[in-house]
Amino acid sequence: MNIAPQAAGLRDARPAAAGTAGARDVRAHLGFVRGGGRTVLARQHVPYPFHITRPFWLDPHLPECATLYLQSSSGGMYTGDRLALEIEAGAGAQAHVTSQAATVVHRTPGNEARLSTAIRLRDDAFLALTNDPFILFPDAHLHVATDVTLVPGARAILADGFATHDPEQRGRPFGRLRTELRVRNADGQVMVWDRGTITGAQFAGPASPLGPYRAMGNMVGLGARRGDVHAPALMRRLDALGCRIGLSNLPGECGILARCLAPTGGLLAQGMAELYAAFFEAWTGHAPPPLRK
Repeated sequence: MNIAPQAAGLRDARPAAAGTAGARDVRAHLGFVRGGGRTVLARQHVPYPFHITRPFWLDPHLPECATLYLQSSSGGMYTGDRLALEIEAGAGAQAHVTSQAATVVHRTPGNEARLSTAIRLRDDAFLALTNDPFILFPDAHLHVATDVTLVPGARAILADGFATHDPEQRGRPFGRLRTELRVRNADGQVMVWDRGTITGAQFAGPASPLGPYRAMGNMVGLGARRGDVHAPALMRRLDALGCRIGLSNLPGECGILARCLAPTGGLLAQGMAELYAAFFEAWTGHAPPPLRK
């Protein structure tokens, strides 16, 4: 899927006034359990602006794995939004939760938008949470925080990213992006705490830490994997797309972190798809099924 904003026909939604008027403080919950030979969505609380499809079972190699598309009914995130999502995968449950498309973050003057995700994985559970990149509009301030509780035997793959777009093509930067990932063990001890902050001015400036690249994605594989991520071959495939990746082992041998830089949001989507295929195969033992978006 090409997430280039120009192709999507996006517009700059400007609130009538800055501040918290109309801001949303919403918490959603998804609970997966295994029963009857497959994973089912046993509990759900999905208030506006969250929306979900029914689960699908798409993987012939993992017929018990449920795939669920997470959607937004509001056209993006707005100033002062506080959106929280809790996902729990019960013992032996296997699920893939993915966004339907990229999420636009509109202007948030004076009050950043925040998306908090809490993931709880029980014994032998597997969860993939793959969000398409956020598209940061001018003066967009976004904080994305993810908290994972991982017990022995559980596995997870997490993906997100961001690209930028100025609908008026005046080169206006986004405000600020903050990201945070914490991984805890069953006792609540923090095993991984990855944090980053960048302003739009730093991102677009001559000394940008991203260099000439204008989109970035992160992918994390957690728990015991069943194969190797073949880094040289993966790097060659992403090089052919014009992307650059780096792979790092996480502390305590609890997983692998990958970062991907891309020239555009569309190429980032392709690069992240390659990364996900490599991680999925390493963690499950076979290639992922194709998804329609």
